[in-house]
Amino acid sequence: MIRITWIKLVLSICTIIISFVVVAQTYPERPITIIVPFTPGGVSDITARPLAASMSSNIGQPIVIENKGGAGGAIGMAAAAKAKPDGYNLVMALPSMITIPISDRISGRPSTFQLNQFKPISRLTADPTVLAVRADSSWKTLADFVRDVRAKPGSISYSSSGLYGTTHVAMEILAHEANLKMVHVPYSGGGLQINALLAGHVDATMQTPGAIAGQISSGKLRVLASMSKDRIASLPDIPTATELGFKGEFYLWTGLFAPIGTPEPIINRLRAFVKEASNHHLFKNAMTGLNTPIHFLDSEDFARFIIEDTKRLDTVLTSMGEIK
Repeated sequence: MIRITWIKLVLSICTIIISFVVVAQTYPERPITIIVPFTPGGVSDITARPLAASMSSNIGQPIVIENKGGAGGAIGMAAAAKAKPDGYNLVMALPSMITIPISDRISGRPSTFQLNQFKPISRLTADPTVLAVRADSSWKTLADFVRDVRAKPGSISYSSSGLYGTTHVAMEILAHEANLKMVHVPYSGGGLQINALLAGHVDATMQTPGAIAGQISSGKLRVLASMSKDRIASLPDIPTATELGFKGEFYLWTGLFAPIGTPEPIINRLRAFVKEASNHHLFKNAMTGLNTPIHFLDSEDFARFIIEDTKRLDTVLTSMGEIK
């Protein structure tokens, strides 16, 4: 009797494995949705769209971008965490996938989602952030900016993607290092926070070079410093904050994730699709046009990167305490 039960169990497991393999071989059979947890125009959005176009041309199925902004990305990522893990629901995330759960813990808030609810598929980019102001402002250097913020604490404002979102954390790292007190004005996505600066609603913002490449080249925005270890190749004349005496680095990566529980054969198919798409001319040309270098990492390497980035950001945020 025990032997028969054991055989039935083995057969059942084999049947499940075979069914997963069969499903993976025919996947995808319908459109795939990529949730972008921000409004159009931000880093996550401008990376997801050319990737979707490149993937779609290779696999023969539409890739639908669904912008679901709010709460620094928490609303969209929480929705993605609860989505059916069938390979048809993905999310293009930023480091806020790491920072929001940490901030919830620090602040004693209930968590909207946890990092372990996602399976990393691939990292696409990893850009340092830069401090930008309007070109018609009086600030020509980071020293000018720091001097005025210190002279008028609580009067100079900056835009971000939301509380504990990526651009918020990047700016707060600089503020912590330089002892600055500014007014934080959160928005639901990258495009809105950039437009807020251009329209004069805020005084500064922290973005990737790619997200504001057009505004830099058109002379509308001026970059004062980068939050990187070394100077950025596309902005060789811009000093790092560390060079100027304010130690701090922040890299805004983009990565594709699936809800945990997505069958491994489908994850492997997605890994292959994304790797192929990252080498597609549509995606490469789009990233080149945005001055955003591709820094591709496959699933296992990306998972290791996330572990290390989580340790680093947890240390930084814990030392800073609750920020508003």
